[in-house]
Amino acid sequence: MPADITETVTETLSIIDKIDVQQLIETYVLPWGINIVMALAIFLLGKFVVKMLVKLAKKLMTKAKVDNILINFIASIINTILLLFVVIAALDQLGVETTSLIALIGAAGLAVGLALQGTLQNLASGVMLIIFRPFNDGDFVEAAGVSGVVETIGIFTTTMRTGDNREIIIPNGEIFGGTITNYSKRSTRRVDMVFGIGYDDDIKKAKDIISRILDEDDRVLKDPAPLVAVAELADSSVNFNVRPWCKTSEYWNVYFDTHEKIKLTFDAEGISIPYPQMDVHQDKAA
Repeated sequence: MPADITETVTETLSIIDKIDVQQLIETYVLPWGINIVMALAIFLLGKFVVKMLVKLAKKLMTKAKVDNILINFIASIINTILLLFVVIAALDQLGVETTSLIALIGAAGLAVGLALQGTLQNLASGVMLIIFRPFNDGDFVEAAGVSGVVETIGIFTTTMRTGDNREIIIPNGEIFGGTITNYSKRSTRRVDMVFGIGYDDDIKKAKDIISRILDEDDRVLKDPAPLVAVAELADSSVNFNVRPWCKTSEYWNVYFDTHEKIKLTFDAEGISIPYPQMDVHQDKAA
């Protein structure tokens, strides 16, 4: 064996002989082992506690009749935040500098928040829509310039179906930040209509016909009573405001049927429905 190799082996054996195995275990292995076991225990116990707390929160929200979408969303946020604290506590047990880690997480959260301002606005608006419920699934509403039936209310967007069966997806920020008209919120609704007759026609007769048509329609409510009144002496016609009340679900049926019945009855009774006309007089040259 060459002399240099022999010398190296000898030095290595000498170093090993000098190592106090018991001291090594007591100084490094045992403390690190305890820290690892403690960190693992903190993580597992913390994870269990978080699960119980999330379950309790969901139970309380369900008892308070909070919307399921909001329950799942809030539960997810609670779960994420609490688990983050558990992980930080476990890392702290291992001796990791958690102060810098928390600062880093805070800075990252701020950067993400600035980058996703529009998304966060839609998120906040979605939460407010779910909490305050200005409308529900199946309601006919007008919001963000769109009229239609609400199909789903999500955290970020609301889906509506228009009368011609188009699906419109609207960011919640546009809805909550504007005016919302809910046509389905009330159980009854007034049907506003205008009918014109000629100046030569009998006003009382026309009014009696309209009143009779409304009285014979079982869908028209007796209380409040329908309004039939002369509202305007227009250029070409005498206009009646006709305002019966009905169930909200019967609105369009009453609206369309009343127009048809009044037109047919006016025709049968000889009452005209005028249209704008212009008389042109031409002077003959002298």
